[in-house]
Parts: sequence; structure tokens; C-alpha cells
Amino acid sequence: MPESILESALAQFHTAADQVRLDDQHRDYLTSFKTTFHTQFPVEMDDGSFKMFEGVRVHHNVARGPAKGGIRYDLGVTVDEVKALAMLMTWKCAVVGVPFGGAKGGVVVDPRAHSATELQNLTRRYTSELVPIIGPEKDIPAPDMGTNPQVMAWI
Repeated sequence: MPESILESALAQFHTAADQVRLDDQHRDYLTSFKTTFHTQFPVEMDDGSFKMFEGVRVHHNVARGPAKGGIRYDLGVTVDEVKALAMLMTWKCAVVGVPFGGAKGGVVVDPRAHSATELQNLTRRYTSELVPIIGPEKDIPAPDMGTNPQVMAWI
């Protein structure tokens, strides 16, 4: 059975950690997640009905500064995928010396199946769910798969 993206990211981490002889204490710290935020929320559709959506936002590590990372809208969004991508963002920022930690988020949705109004409603509701954990000193969202500058403007 193929590895999940999270298992793959962890395997890559441990390969690198072996090379630098990183001790277990530091391995545990660098493979743990600060926050995994799950939410389900209703969104009003164009016909006046409401549909439930599932969203997630993960902060991997914020030791170097506020978390940063994309928000994706895709039917394939999973907690494992978001965790892996948040972890990879932490490491990317550290390797290039950017003073941020890693984050990633997403909503299980096909953005092409919704009108601009429905996407705006979804984005604003997802953002309102994230208010306790996002902001310039905590977490800086960015566009990713299925999102764009307009979605970021709504946020």
C-alpha cells in the first residue's frame, strides 16, 4: 500500500535526521504539531439552502515566528495531507532562513462547482472559524490549490 503524504514526509525527515544524528528528543519535537484545528460549518448556497463543509488548519511549529502557509480548496483535502504540508513549510522556511513556522489549511470542496457568491460565503465563514488562530502575529494564510487572490481578499 502506498505511503500517505504524511508518512512520506516523516520518512524524509527521519532520513535527514539520521544523517545529522538528531536525538530522539529533538525528533519528537520537530515531528509534533502545535495545533490541529478542525471545523464543520454551514454555508448558504445561491438557492437559499445551506450546505455543511469541513475545514482544517494546522500549525506545525512556530518556534521561528508566526505560522505561514496556504489554504487549499479541494475535494481531496485530508488532515494527513494538511499536516504533511504544514510540516514541510516549517522545514522550507528554516532551510532558507525565513522567520516563519509552517501552517497549511483547507476546505473539502470543489471550487469549480460553486458560484463566486457561494465561494465568497464559504471563504468568509471558514475565515470566521479561523479567527482565534490566524492573524499577523499568529498565522499568515496564503493562496494554494483551488484558491486565488480573490479568495485571499475575502479573507
